[in-house]
Amino acid sequence: MVEEQPGAWFGFGFCGFGQEPGLGRRCQVLSPEPLKTRRDICHVSASWSYTALVTRGGCVELSGSVSGTAGGCRDVWASERLLVLLRDGPGSRVELQAWAPGSVLHGEPLWAQDPEAKGAALSAEAPVGTLPLLPSSHVYVSPWPPFRHCLAPELRARQLELGAEHALLLDAAGQVFSWGGGRHGQLGHGTLEMELEPRLLEALQGLPMAQVAAGGWHSVCVSETRDLYVWGWNESGQLALPARSLAEDKRTVTGEGLNQEGSEVETVAGTEDGAPAPFIAVQPFPALLDLPLGSEAVGASCGSRHTAVVTRTGELYTWGWGKYGQLGHQDSASLDRPCRVEYFVHKQLQVKTVTCGPWNTYVYAVENRKS
Repeated sequence: MVEEQPGAWFGFGFCGFGQEPGLGRRCQVLSPEPLKTRRDICHVSASWSYTALVTRGGCVELSGSVSGTAGGCRDVWASERLLVLLRDGPGSRVELQAWAPGSVLHGEPLWAQDPEAKGAALSAEAPVGTLPLLPSSHVYVSPWPPFRHCLAPELRARQLELGAEHALLLDAAGQVFSWGGGRHGQLGHGTLEMELEPRLLEALQGLPMAQVAAGGWHSVCVSETRDLYVWGWNESGQLALPARSLAEDKRTVTGEGLNQEGSEVETVAGTEDGAPAPFIAVQPFPALLDLPLGSEAVGASCGSRHTAVVTRTGELYTWGWGKYGQLGHQDSASLDRPCRVEYFVHKQLQVKTVTCGPWNTYVYAVENRKS
């Protein structure tokens, strides 16, 4: 959850179902625009066809393929198959509810978490903003049966993120675990194999992490020393590594294989000096990524095939797939390098939080008091 302070939420990218920020006027927004629904938003969760907003007063509002409102809400997690809410329940308890998005929060939920269930009791003082990880830290929800999954208590989870086929977990000690599908290297273990159970990311041992972010098939994490690490699929440049699909001109692919670091590399002919130019399709190990001007990362979020990072000085950098304007650069171009979103600089706004939907991006920014 974002701290209560003067500021506003902005959105850009895909809004073909009428979700914020388009609200039915167009299918894409190429540059950040203030959200028009409410000004007291404290949390945003975006799925492909709809967006869920939570206000400071505990109201959840849906826009897009479904619309509706509900009160007593503490947190929300939106997906195409399931809309999950943490809501005030009987007494001093907080109840976990799962709804079919099409129900628009009318009638009865698909199921509700029994507050008395072992390991699932949620107090009114429990921290929020953690979904799909429950405040108990021992259970998480997913859009696929059995919907509720137990975690080993020794994992001591403090953040959990779900991609299209994989999961990332950050524990209390700053260690990263991953599991699920690995065919695009998104698990970071150096292979393309799947993992059925959480497995420690050995490549990052000894480097405490502060945040993890899961894209469709790529992964990002921010260290406590504000470094940025990326791995997984790079088809659209979402790792900010050279991507074949974003080559300036069409050239002939001459070969492919693994380099010394284990990355899946394609080479093409036609560079200025005549040497083959390498393109990285899959990065199965975490790679350290330097932001321009030595900027330090403090937050990150991933869409299906794009990435957004907030810096210590409140700037926003985006890269990857940009077909619907989700990069916020006033165009629909894709990028395989970090590029600063100039809108917030020109408006003298300091970015505090970024949240990516699959094909769009939402940002919370405050006035830059130093200006």
